[in-house]
Amino acid sequence: MIKTVILGSEFDQDLRKRVTDVMRELGASVTSGDWAVAGSQEIETLVVDLHGHAITIEAETYTGLSATGEEVVIDEIMQRMLKSTFP
Repeated sequence: MIKTVILGSEFDQDLRKRVTDVMRELGASVTSGDWAVAGSQEIETLVVDLHGHAITIEAETYTGLSATGEEVVIDEIMQRMLKSTFP
């Protein structure tokens, strides 16, 4: 089952670093990235491979920073995020 979680503000640079650190710790590798503007919306998308699953990390204006992928993998990411230290 596919799951999406909103991690926080798309402008939170500390949060982005924590996500990057957790993905690195889990052994994720980047497969693609994109950036676009549509009206007042700015969308930055990063797709990574984690344990053979595609995980999409997206920063979207008015929505926030989100992670989408297989529920079990997203849950693993969230557990690591909760255990990671805040700056």
